[in-house]
Amino acid sequence: MTSTGLLIVSNIKQVGKSLRAIEKYVGKLYIHLNIPAEKCQPLPIWGHLISQLYVDHNQLSSKNISLSILVGALREQGINALQIKPVDMLFCDSHYPELCDSMLQRFKIPGQPIYLEEENNTIVGFDHQNLNESTKMYDTVVVGGTFDRIHVGHKIFLTQAVLRCCRRLVVGVTTNQMNKSKILPELILPVETRISEIRDFLTEIDASLQYEVVPINDPFGPTQTDPNMDLIVVSAETLKGGHKVNEIRAKKNLRPLEIYCIELVESSDLGGGPKEKKMSSSNTRIDLLGTRLRQPEARPNLCDKPYIIGLTGGIASGKSIMCDRLLKKGAQILDCDKIAHQIYEPDQVCYQKIINHFGKDIVNKDGRIDRKKLGVIVFNDPKQLETLNNIVWPELLVEVKRRIHALHDQHQCDVVVIEAAILLKAGWEKECHEVWSTIVRPELAVQRIMQRNGLSEDEAQKRVDSQMANSEVVSKSHIVFSSQWTDEFTQQQADKAWSILIEDIEKRKLNEISTDENVKNSRL
Repeated sequence: MTSTGLLIVSNIKQVGKSLRAIEKYVGKLYIHLNIPAEKCQPLPIWGHLISQLYVDHNQLSSKNISLSILVGALREQGINALQIKPVDMLFCDSHYPELCDSMLQRFKIPGQPIYLEEENNTIVGFDHQNLNESTKMYDTVVVGGTFDRIHVGHKIFLTQAVLRCCRRLVVGVTTNQMNKSKILPELILPVETRISEIRDFLTEIDASLQYEVVPINDPFGPTQTDPNMDLIVVSAETLKGGHKVNEIRAKKNLRPLEIYCIELVESSDLGGGPKEKKMSSSNTRIDLLGTRLRQPEARPNLCDKPYIIGLTGGIASGKSIMCDRLLKKGAQILDCDKIAHQIYEPDQVCYQKIINHFGKDIVNKDGRIDRKKLGVIVFNDPKQLETLNNIVWPELLVEVKRRIHALHDQHQCDVVVIEAAILLKAGWEKECHEVWSTIVRPELAVQRIMQRNGLSEDEAQKRVDSQMANSEVVSKSHIVFSSQWTDEFTQQQADKAWSILIEDIEKRKLNEISTDENVKNSRL
C-alpha cells in the first residue's frame, strides 16, 4: 500500500532535495509551508510561490509523488483549517520539535518525525514573492473545466482560486454532453467521479471554505444566473470565455465578474504521441493508451494456459493491424471474422440454417452464401441482424474454443488473441482472461470505411451507428488502443501493453514455481 507523507517546509530552496530524499517512502505527499506569523502576507501573495513549487515538482524526478500544497494553514485558523486524509509519515526539513509534535497529534501520525536537515532553525526562501500580485480577495469565486484526473495544472488552477476566496468557491465540471469534442472522450472519468476528486482535493488543501462543485451542461453554468459571484478564475486559453460570461451577465442585468487569468503550465513530458505542449487532461488520457485501465477479473472457468485476450473494437478501428503487431510479439491470433466465413460454407452447420431463414436469394451460383447480399438485409433491419447473430454466434464460439485448444497443443503458446468485433455484444468477455480494444473517432471510422469498402457516407455511417459505442467498449476493456494517430505511436501502445502482459505472465510462472516448491517441502 502506498504511504502518505506530510512535509513541513521551512526552506523553499531545499524542497527539491527534500522531495528526492523522501520519494522512495511515499506516493502521496502534503506540504505544509511553515511561515511564522511575522512573515504572513495576504493569501494571494503566496500564489506565485505555490504555483512555482508545483511546476518545479513536475519537472523533478520526484514527480511520481502526488503532491498537494496545504494553503488552509495560511489562514487565521492555521492547521485547524486542514482536513487531510490519514498520514503515515511526518517529515521536516529543519528541527522544529514543538511544531512536529502538534502535527503528530493533530493528524494522528504514527511514529516519530523524520528530520531531513539537522540545521539551525532558519526560515529561508519565503521572501521571494511576486510583489506585483494583487492582494484583493473575494467573497465568491467561480471556476470551470473538465477536471479529468486531477494533475498539476488543475492543482495550480484550483489553488489560485482558493487563495483569492474568502467564503465560497463554485466549481463547474463539464458533463459528457460537453466533452464529445475532447481528445479520447471515452476515457474521461464519469462526472460524479471528477466532482468527488475535486471536492476531496479542495477540502484537503483548505477546509475553511464553502465548496459548491456542480455539473454543467454548457460553457457558462451558474455564472448565467447567480447574482452573488465576484471573481472568475480562467486560464490564458479560456480568457475569451471569461469575457463572454460578462457579456451574458450584462444582458441579464447581473453585475460583471472580475477576471483573474493564470498562465498555462507547460508539460514536462512531450515524448511520444500527439501530446499538447501544455499540461492537460488530454495528455493524461493519451498516456493511458496501452496501459491497464483496470485489473482483469478472476476467470475460474478458464485454464491458466493459454492466456486468452479478447481484442475487440468497432469497424475500421485498427483491430487487424493491432493483431499483426501482437503476432510479431509472439501471440497466436484467431480472426473470428475469418472463422465465421468458414462456418458459412456449404458443409458447415450454419449454412442451411441461414438459407432456411433468409432464403435462397442470398446464395451465389457456386452455392456459397453471398455475404454482401446478406449484409444489405441485416444492416438495414436490426431484427434480421439479431436473428443472424443468434444462428452464427453459438456455433462460432464452439469453433473458436476448439481452435484455442488446438493452438495450445500444437505450439504450447502462452498467449492467444481472439480478434472479434462481436466479442462484447456476444458476451464472450467471460471466455477471455482480459479484454483489449481499439477505438478511433466515429468520423474517422466512417472515412476509413468509405475508402476501404467503397461505400457511400450514408452506408458507412449506418455501419458505425449499428455497433457498440466507443464509451461502452472502453467501459468493459482492460487495455485500450487508438490508431487515430501515427503508426509509430500505435506501435508504442502495443509495446507498452505487451510489456505489461509479459511481466504479469512471468510473475505467475514464478508464483507457480514457488508454490510447487512449498508443496514439495511440506511433503518432505
